[in-house]
Amino acid sequence: MSETETLLLGQVLDIHTDPFATAPEAAARHERHGAVLIRNGLIAATGPAEALRAAHPRARMIDHGAGLILPGFVDAHAHYPQTAIIASWGKRLIDWLDSYTYPEEMRFSDPAHAGAIAARHLDLLLAHGTTSVASFCTIHPASVTAFFEAAAARNMAVVAGRTCMDRNAPAGLCDDARSAHDESAALIGAWHNRGRARYAITPRFSPTSTPEQLEALGALWAAHPDCLMQTHLSEQEDEVAWVRALYPDRRDYLDTYEAHGLLGPGAMFGHAIWLSDDEHARLHDSGAALIHCPTSNTFIGSGLFDTARAKREGQVVGLATDTGGGSSFSMLRTMASAYEVAQLRGSALHPAQLLWLATAGSARALRAEARIGTLETGTEADLAVLDLASTPAIAQRAARAETVWEAVFPTIMMGDDRAIAATYVAGQCMQVPEAGDHSRKVNPLIADSLGL
Repeated sequence: MSETETLLLGQVLDIHTDPFATAPEAAARHERHGAVLIRNGLIAATGPAEALRAAHPRARMIDHGAGLILPGFVDAHAHYPQTAIIASWGKRLIDWLDSYTYPEEMRFSDPAHAGAIAARHLDLLLAHGTTSVASFCTIHPASVTAFFEAAAARNMAVVAGRTCMDRNAPAGLCDDARSAHDESAALIGAWHNRGRARYAITPRFSPTSTPEQLEALGALWAAHPDCLMQTHLSEQEDEVAWVRALYPDRRDYLDTYEAHGLLGPGAMFGHAIWLSDDEHARLHDSGAALIHCPTSNTFIGSGLFDTARAKREGQVVGLATDTGGGSSFSMLRTMASAYEVAQLRGSALHPAQLLWLATAGSARALRAEARIGTLETGTEADLAVLDLASTPAIAQRAARAETVWEAVFPTIMMGDDRAIAATYVAGQCMQVPEAGDHSRKVNPLIADSLGL
């Protein structure tokens, strides 16, 4: 037996099939007394605790009691440079960028600042049970290096890229088509597929890129098709009108990307709210992913993404915090917001659907569903353990639960970092203690970054 075998005991919930494509309850397996066997950073088996304990009597055991063991959450769209300006008083998108985002991003020319914020961002995610993220960086290559270095130190599976802009932004944050291409290419060479890191070619959005820059980035993606491509699409109605004025020769917002080779499998479009029927059809046919950012969309007043429609169409849909436009680092809060937005759209998402969007759905958007976001044997052991009675309000509601879904739904709707009993990255515990409680084991990386 390998000396690196660890057996996690607790409730185990494995959503093994897309719950939008079948009855949600049929898409999941729940073991009330279950276990997950981890070997060399990978999931070696899941099943009843008694059987796995008998088969692996020498494995190191960690008993999470009634804790619910899930895949770690996957945040499919975030802006780590906006960590320090999260929850800034609300304005419309363009005002928000001008007032808060751009001044903050100017600071990331300093590698020390970039490194400190990257560490803080990732550790806040880990404290909330998020084990993978796709993040925009800034125009500065040092900001990309800092993010990938911080992720490597934590062995996290991440996606990131240098944000490219060559117009309609402050001079200190603008490049040109050539430098966007060449500096992104150099970062691909340095970081793509290094350890658990992958690179995303990253035009911020069409209003801040000229056609020449989008063409250069499309050529770069064609040369590196195993990279991802992340950007924004149709977040607000006034933004859509702005794009129409900037690109009068294009048939719609999506075409500003499509015409320059930036549409296809591996493309991730944040927001995607104000789409025409034709754009919906072309996105589906292309295999691109739509990334739902509900707390951001309500916080900045963007609109209501239609999850039910997107899934009926067979779209690839991920879920994301969009911090700092989003108002929480928590994927639990993000799931709660997605539920509320869907209700306003006329559909009630099942807890299995919400959890799937935050794990396997987002992993699929990142084209990483074979490695993360699941409890399948052989996948990477990135896990979150939920305390389903983390606050008195949640506990008194969960006590009345007759099914696992009734037990977990109050945590989805009312939970926060207090509900995260443990977070595992590649089998290693990255746990953060509750506020004021330093008695539990704390990974020193997190402790240093968050001042514990």
